Amino acid sequence: MTRIPRPTPDELDEQQKRLHAAVTGGDRANGPQLFRLADDDGRLEGPFNAMLLNPAVGDALQRLGAAIRYEGRLSDRCREIAILAVAAHWQSGFEQRAHEPIGAHVGLAATELDSLRNGDPVELDDPDEAAVLRTTRHLLQHLDLDDDAYRAAAEALGHDKLFELTTLIGYYSTLALQMRVFAVH
Repeated sequence: MTRIPRPTPDELDEQQKRLHAAVTGGDRANGPQLFRLADDDGRLEGPFNAMLLNPAVGDALQRLGAAIRYEGRLSDRCREIAILAVAAHWQSGFEQRAHEPIGAHVGLAATELDSLRNGDPVELDDPDEAAVLRTTRHLLQHLDLDDDAYRAAAEALGHDKLFELTTLIGYYSTLALQMRVFAVH
Protein backbone atom coordinates (compact mmCIF):
# COMPACT_ATOMS: atom_id res chain seq x y z
CA MET A 1 0.00 0.00 0.00
CA THR A 2 1.35 3.41 -0.91
CA ARG A 3 2.32 5.78 1.92
CA ILE A 4 0.98 8.88 0.18
CA PRO A 5 -2.43 9.92 -1.11
CA ARG A 6 -3.36 9.22 -4.73
CA PRO A 7 -5.60 12.17 -5.58
CA THR A 8 -7.93 12.28 -8.56
CA PRO A 9 -7.54 15.24 -10.93
CA ASP A 10 -10.48 17.09 -9.32
CA GLU A 11 -8.70 16.93 -5.92
CA LEU A 12 -5.59 18.75 -7.20
CA ASP A 13 -4.68 22.40 -6.70
CA GLU A 14 -3.71 24.52 -9.70
CA GLN A 15 0.03 23.73 -9.57
CA GLN A 16 -0.70 20.04 -9.26
CA LYS A 17 -3.16 20.21 -12.17
CA ARG A 18 -0.49 21.79 -14.39
CA LEU A 19 1.95 19.04 -13.43
CA HIS A 20 -0.69 16.35 -14.03
CA ALA A 21 -1.37 17.81 -17.48
CA ALA A 22 2.34 17.96 -18.28
CA VAL A 23 2.76 14.27 -17.42
CA THR A 24 -0.40 12.97 -19.09
CA GLY A 25 -0.37 15.29 -22.09
CA GLY A 26 3.32 15.57 -22.91
CA ASP A 27 5.65 13.42 -24.98
CA ARG A 28 4.99 10.42 -22.74
CA ALA A 29 1.36 10.41 -23.87
CA ASN A 30 2.08 10.92 -27.59
CA GLY A 31 4.01 7.73 -28.26
CA PRO A 32 2.86 4.14 -28.05
CA GLN A 33 0.98 3.59 -24.78
CA LEU A 34 3.08 0.76 -23.41
CA PHE A 35 2.41 1.60 -19.75
CA ARG A 36 -0.22 3.62 -17.96
CA LEU A 37 0.54 7.14 -16.81
CA ALA A 38 -2.74 7.33 -14.88
CA ASP A 39 -5.40 4.90 -13.71
CA ASP A 40 -9.00 4.91 -14.91
CA ASP A 41 -9.87 7.67 -12.42
CA GLY A 42 -6.97 9.87 -13.59
CA ARG A 43 -4.70 9.21 -10.58
CA LEU A 44 -1.06 9.36 -11.62
CA GLU A 45 0.84 6.07 -11.56
CA GLY A 46 4.33 5.25 -10.35
CA PRO A 47 6.75 8.05 -9.62
CA PHE A 48 4.51 10.71 -11.12
CA ASN A 49 2.06 10.63 -8.22
CA ALA A 50 4.84 11.44 -5.73
CA MET A 51 5.83 14.42 -7.87
CA LEU A 52 2.49 16.00 -6.92
CA LEU A 53 3.77 16.37 -3.33
CA ASN A 54 5.91 19.31 -4.44
CA PRO A 55 4.78 20.41 -7.91
CA ALA A 56 7.67 22.81 -8.54
CA VAL A 57 10.28 20.13 -7.89
CA GLY A 58 8.08 17.44 -9.43
CA ASP A 59 7.70 19.40 -12.65
CA ALA A 60 11.44 19.98 -12.92
CA LEU A 61 12.00 16.27 -12.33
CA GLN A 62 9.44 15.14 -14.92
CA ARG A 63 10.89 17.61 -17.47
CA LEU A 64 14.34 16.10 -16.86
CA GLY A 65 12.88 12.64 -17.45
CA ALA A 66 11.20 13.79 -20.66
CA ALA A 67 14.48 15.32 -21.87
CA ILE A 68 16.32 12.06 -21.18
CA ARG A 69 13.70 9.96 -22.97
CA TYR A 70 12.86 12.21 -25.92
CA GLU A 71 15.71 14.64 -26.52
CA GLY A 72 18.81 12.59 -25.80
CA ARG A 73 21.53 11.31 -28.09
CA LEU A 74 21.61 7.74 -26.82
CA SER A 75 19.80 5.31 -29.08
CA ASP A 76 16.44 4.01 -27.91
CA ARG A 77 17.97 0.59 -27.21
CA CYS A 78 20.89 2.11 -25.28
CA ARG A 79 18.52 4.18 -23.18
CA GLU A 80 16.26 1.23 -22.35
CA ILE A 81 19.23 -1.02 -21.56
CA ALA A 82 20.45 1.55 -19.04
CA ILE A 83 16.99 2.15 -17.54
CA LEU A 84 16.40 -1.57 -17.12
CA ALA A 85 19.84 -2.07 -15.57
CA VAL A 86 19.04 0.67 -13.04
CA ALA A 87 15.60 -0.84 -12.37
CA ALA A 88 17.17 -4.26 -11.74
CA HIS A 89 19.83 -2.81 -9.44
CA TRP A 90 17.25 -0.97 -7.35
CA GLN A 91 14.69 -3.79 -7.66
CA SER A 92 12.22 -1.21 -8.93
CA GLY A 93 9.20 -3.23 -9.99
CA PHE A 94 7.36 -0.27 -11.46
CA GLU A 95 10.26 0.74 -13.69
CA GLN A 96 10.76 -2.85 -14.80
CA ARG A 97 7.04 -3.24 -15.64
CA ALA A 98 6.96 0.13 -17.38
CA HIS A 99 10.18 -0.18 -19.37
CA GLU A 100 10.30 -3.84 -20.35
CA PRO A 101 7.49 -3.31 -22.92
CA ILE A 102 9.32 -0.21 -24.16
CA GLY A 103 12.52 -2.24 -24.39
CA ALA A 104 10.70 -4.92 -26.40
CA HIS A 105 9.19 -2.20 -28.61
CA VAL A 106 12.66 -0.84 -29.44
CA GLY A 107 13.97 -4.31 -30.28
CA LEU A 108 15.31 -5.90 -27.10
CA ALA A 109 14.74 -9.64 -27.26
CA ALA A 110 13.02 -11.55 -24.47
CA THR A 111 16.34 -13.16 -23.54
CA GLU A 112 18.00 -9.73 -23.29
CA LEU A 113 15.14 -8.44 -21.13
CA ASP A 114 15.40 -11.49 -18.85
CA SER A 115 19.16 -11.04 -18.52
CA LEU A 116 18.80 -7.35 -17.72
CA ARG A 117 16.10 -8.10 -15.12
CA ASN A 118 18.30 -10.73 -13.46
CA GLY A 119 21.59 -8.81 -13.68
CA ASP A 120 23.04 -11.51 -15.92
CA PRO A 121 25.50 -10.94 -18.77
CA VAL A 122 23.89 -9.73 -21.99
CA GLU A 123 25.39 -10.47 -25.40
CA LEU A 124 25.29 -7.12 -27.17
CA ASP A 125 26.87 -6.85 -30.61
CA ASP A 126 26.52 -3.07 -30.80
CA PRO A 127 29.57 -1.43 -29.16
CA ASP A 128 27.55 1.54 -27.84
CA GLU A 129 25.02 -0.77 -26.21
CA ALA A 130 27.77 -2.88 -24.65
CA ALA A 131 29.50 0.26 -23.35
CA VAL A 132 26.23 1.60 -21.93
CA LEU A 133 25.52 -1.62 -20.05
CA ARG A 134 29.10 -2.03 -18.81
CA THR A 135 29.28 1.61 -17.67
CA THR A 136 25.83 1.58 -16.05
CA ARG A 137 26.50 -1.57 -14.07
CA HIS A 138 29.97 -0.32 -13.07
CA LEU A 139 28.55 2.98 -11.79
CA LEU A 140 25.74 1.27 -9.90
CA GLN A 141 28.20 -1.09 -8.24
CA HIS A 142 31.14 1.26 -7.61
CA LEU A 143 29.44 4.70 -7.59
CA ASP A 144 32.25 6.09 -9.75
CA LEU A 145 34.42 5.35 -12.75
CA ASP A 146 38.13 4.87 -12.19
CA ASP A 147 40.42 6.30 -14.86
CA ASP A 148 40.39 3.14 -16.99
CA ALA A 149 36.60 2.75 -16.86
CA TYR A 150 36.14 6.46 -17.60
CA ARG A 151 38.51 6.33 -20.54
CA ALA A 152 36.76 3.25 -21.97
CA ALA A 153 33.30 4.80 -21.58
CA ALA A 154 34.33 8.17 -23.02
CA GLU A 155 36.09 6.54 -25.97
CA ALA A 156 33.09 4.32 -26.72
CA LEU A 157 30.32 6.87 -26.17
CA GLY A 158 31.88 10.31 -26.34
CA HIS A 159 31.65 12.81 -23.52
CA ASP A 160 28.17 13.98 -24.56
CA LYS A 161 26.57 10.54 -24.36
CA LEU A 162 28.48 9.70 -21.19
CA PHE A 163 27.06 12.86 -19.60
CA GLU A 164 23.59 11.83 -20.74
CA LEU A 165 24.10 8.30 -19.41
CA THR A 166 25.20 9.48 -15.96
CA THR A 167 22.18 11.81 -15.87
CA LEU A 168 19.89 8.93 -16.83
CA ILE A 169 21.36 6.70 -14.12
CA GLY A 170 20.91 9.43 -11.52
CA TYR A 171 17.36 10.22 -12.64
CA TYR A 172 16.12 6.63 -12.63
CA SER A 173 17.95 5.94 -9.35
CA THR A 174 16.14 8.95 -7.87
CA LEU A 175 12.78 7.61 -9.05
CA ALA A 176 13.58 4.16 -7.66
CA LEU A 177 14.50 5.66 -4.29
CA GLN A 178 11.35 7.78 -4.18
CA MET A 179 9.14 4.84 -5.09
CA ARG A 180 10.79 2.76 -2.38
CA VAL A 181 10.36 5.48 0.27
CA PHE A 182 6.74 6.21 -0.68
CA ALA A 183 5.90 2.49 -1.17
CA VAL A 184 4.92 2.82 -4.81
CA HIS A 185 4.87 -0.57 -6.46
